[in-house]
Amino acid sequence: MKRRSLLQATGGIAFLPSILHAQDKYPNKPINWICPYAAGGNADSRSRQVAKAMSAILGQPIIIDNKAGAGGNIGTEIIARAKPDGYTIGMGNFAPLAVNHALFKKLNFDPLNDLIPIVLIEKGPLILMVRNESSFKTLKDIVAAAKAAPGKLSYASGGIGGSHHLSGALFEHTAGIDMIHAPYKSGAAGASDLMGGQVDMMFEQMYSAMPAIKGGRLRAIAITSKTRSPLLPEIPSMAELGYPAVEVQNWQGLIGPKGMPADIIKALNAACNQALQTAEVKEKILSQGNEMGGGAPELFAALIKAESPRWGKVVRDAKIEPE
Repeated sequence: MKRRSLLQATGGIAFLPSILHAQDKYPNKPINWICPYAAGGNADSRSRQVAKAMSAILGQPIIIDNKAGAGGNIGTEIIARAKPDGYTIGMGNFAPLAVNHALFKKLNFDPLNDLIPIVLIEKGPLILMVRNESSFKTLKDIVAAAKAAPGKLSYASGGIGGSHHLSGALFEHTAGIDMIHAPYKSGAAGASDLMGGQVDMMFEQMYSAMPAIKGGRLRAIAITSKTRSPLLPEIPSMAELGYPAVEVQNWQGLIGPKGMPADIIKALNAACNQALQTAEVKEKILSQGNEMGGGAPELFAALIKAESPRWGKVVRDAKIEPE
């Protein structure tokens, strides 16, 4: 009896570590995904698409929590201040990670030191558009008209400091022209007024611009990617038109708070890379004319590090201030 009890006891002790290991395995509960923009926009829809695929891979629910405001700063700060246990992650976007440090007088987080890049999800170009009835047929036409009448031509944006605005500001500075910036509450509102003739042009996200271009309501002049898009092969790049500095990609990727353990970063990176290769997610990214992300955390970190000083200079050169 004693021998039997001893075997039972030792068997129980031998089994105990495996139980504890199973309990400690990441993730063992739902993950909170912060989206620093409102529901319905591209950051929100992409968050939901990628999170759904990652949830299936990781075997735990991933809950989207929209925390919009202050140009993405509110949601991004929540990610930065979260407990670094892998259960609060989120979408890291172009503006709060590479622009807002120069745009806002004070940020309550340091994009380069308070956050951990996990993986780049996508990069997307913008398209310079005019209404279909516009007399501007080429980029050369726009530059000539702007130089002939400084401060007369206008370009719309979805708000101060966003990629629409910064693309226009960079174009102005590079071409040596002076135009009027007309900020709207959203890119859709700006595009609507462009079609109505209230503004002369707009740099719009490719995924938003394509329906109006294909429908003949807007005319595409140039694209801000380094090369032409296979979805719109007839549209020249800004680089081939003589403005290589006007290369703009509106990017976003998965981030977490500083201090996350390396094994959790590795697990999230692997799951997100796998999610990006699922047919549904891949089709949604590529069908919008965007470039697939993926790769190691170091690649995303290098992108943020390179983009931050570049856009800081654009903000300072154009003397852009938040609303």
